[in-house]
This record gives sequence, C-alpha cells and structure tokens, in this order.
Amino acid sequence: MKLIETASKAGDETENTSQPIPRHLQYQKVRDGRKQPIRGLWVRNGRFYARLTVEDANTGKKGVRRVPLEVETAAEAVAALKKLQTQRADNELPVLKQTPKFSDYVETYFAHFAALKDAKRPRTIETERGHLNRWKEHLKETRLDRITIPMIAEFRVLRKTEGVSNRTVNLAVTCFRNVLKMAIDDGWIQRLPTENLRPLKWVAKRKKLYTAAEIENLCQAALEVSKNGIVFGDLMRFLSYSGTRISETLRLKWSDVDWQQEQITIGSDGLAKNHKPRSVDFNPKLETLLKEMLTRRQPDSEFLFPSPQRGKKDKPAKTFRETLKLARDKVGFKDFGFHHCRHFFISYCVMSGIDYMTIASWCGHADGGILIGKVYGHLTNDHARRQAKNLNFEPTALAE
Repeated sequence: MKLIETASKAGDETENTSQPIPRHLQYQKVRDGRKQPIRGLWVRNGRFYARLTVEDANTGKKGVRRVPLEVETAAEAVAALKKLQTQRADNELPVLKQTPKFSDYVETYFAHFAALKDAKRPRTIETERGHLNRWKEHLKETRLDRITIPMIAEFRVLRKTEGVSNRTVNLAVTCFRNVLKMAIDDGWIQRLPTENLRPLKWVAKRKKLYTAAEIENLCQAALEVSKNGIVFGDLMRFLSYSGTRISETLRLKWSDVDWQQEQITIGSDGLAKNHKPRSVDFNPKLETLLKEMLTRRQPDSEFLFPSPQRGKKDKPAKTFRETLKLARDKVGFKDFGFHHCRHFFISYCVMSGIDYMTIASWCGHADGGILIGKVYGHLTNDHARRQAKNLNFEPTALAE
C-alpha cells in the first residue's frame, strides 16, 4: 500500500486559496450503515483516506496524517485502516510521503522524459517547459492533490488578459494535463482536475496562398541580400515541392534520397513528428531540384542543407530565419514564413486532384486525410468552380 501524506495538521481540511474548494474535493467523514461517522476514515472525491496520528522518528513529535487507501468500498476502507493501525503499533508503518508540490513535480516530469531520451522531441520539451513555467508561477506552493477547477479557470483568464490566443491557452492546458496524467500513474492523484473542462474556441486563420512565381521572387531576392542565397533558394523550393516541415528538412541527409525508388525518406533519424519516418515520392519539380542540388553538393557534408559555419565538424544548418527576413522585406512579403511553403504544396496537391490519403501520407498526417479535408477542402470547391466556367455546351467544329 502506497502511503502519502496529505495533511500535516489535524483539521487541515482546505488550503488557504482565493477560491472556495468544491464540496466533492473536501474531506468528509465516512459513515456506517446507521449513518454514524467511522472514526479515522474520510473520503474525498471518491477516494478513501485513513487519518492516523504518527510519531516522527527523528523529532519524536506526533502529527496527524491522512493516508490514501487503495480500496473501493467503506468495508474495505475499515479493514485497511485496522491494518495500518496494527502496523503502527508494531512500528512497521511505512514512511509517509507528502504529496509533491506541482512546481516540484514538473521537474520530476521533465527528468522522466530526459531519462527516456527520444520519447519526446527536443522542441516539444522546450514548448512544454515554457507553458509549465507559467503554471508554476500561478500555482506556486499548491500540491498536486489540491489543484482545483477554479485555479485552472483563473489561469486561463490570466493568460487571456495578457493577450494570449485561445489556441495557445488550450495548448498550455494540454501541457498541464500531461503532467497530471503522470501524477495519476505515479499514484499521487486519482482524477484529473481538468475533467469536463471545455477547450476555448478558436478559428484558425486562413493562410495566404502564395503562387509559385511569388516564391521564386523570394528566392531571387535572397541572392541579392544574403551570401546564403543559393542554399536558401534550394531550401524554399524543396519545402514547396515536398511539403516537409522546416525542422525535419534541415536534418535530411543525402542517404535519405532513394534515386532508384524515386523517394526521399523524412524522419529516418526518429525525430519527425509522431516519431514515424515517411516517404515522399518524387514529383517532376522535386526530382529536378534534387538533381540540381546534387551537382552543388558540398563534398565534406552528408546533409542536404549543411551549416555554413560548420567548420571541420559536419552538421546541418540551424536556421535560415535571417535570410528569410531580409528576402521577404525586399519583396514585401512581411507575413511569409517557412510553413507557407508546406501550405503551397498541400494546396496544389488538392487542386491537382490527388486524394487526401496520399497527401496525408506525404505530409506526415496520421489521420488518413481528415485534416486535409477540413482545412483545404474549400480549395477543391474553388477549383471546381473555376473549371466549371470552362465548360462549353456550344457545338464544336471538328477538324476533318
């Protein structure tokens, strides 16, 4: 039986917070069949607790502790309480542990995934840490089992007043929930305080669909404003012809290119989204680009996009954001980002009549094309309307 200290003083039923604690989260006496309270037994949020007076082995001081019981009924709780009392009398009571503070347990959470190494991508960990640091500031000294819905609601309101979007607030709650799920697995809590919490509504902004000519103008501008203009142009065209994400693209190696099968493998290093490698089949534009890039391949690098400052150590480029900023300022595309190239690829796949499942497999969507249909389905309708205007019902003269 795992013993966890949940209160350090007799009668410590609630913590001092600015919000009232709901009744189901308060400790209540367990009663027998005659409605009489059972001494030493409490229930909170569907979980039974034994209340014991124990002596600290180091100081000799006695204090009241609540011990969560792994039982389901009052009768089982009575039996578990008697067992604990017997263990206490025989000096065999296990050491009681206090439920961790949320701020401390967050570090346990990150240590857990650091030990698992590749269980989460570095960028995912970085994102989670940013959101969880804000939760630590908000919850302060609150322990895991004392987190309530009002505290969570207060956090959401606070972030909104800071100008954060609903989507970002929802992501922060998801990161928070991930920590609490591990706390359930570790036996610190039984239920998520986020149960029945509805996410805030948000509507994704529709990205501008840049044309092939506009993307080419951006590549040409890069030649004028940056010494990395050639590699930057290759990168932008590759993103546009393959639909890959910028982070996974910069890690690609020439060994990922299969000339015989006419495919390129994305995520062979295990760091792609969903941790699953996928293959993107050559299309005419992508194949032509790769062949051109092969003629310019750096002999001392195995990467498609090697770092310009790699020195003697071979490593991929880290970012081309500075070149992107200079190039888009020159052509006036202030909002253009690397993800617009992925948007370009998916949009033209849809308008070319390629089925959603195939597009999803190229882009690394695990939903079989559902997201493609939701986000890009309107393009099919627009494209169909334009094609309908070309329909001719007049007699056509046939060449003899």
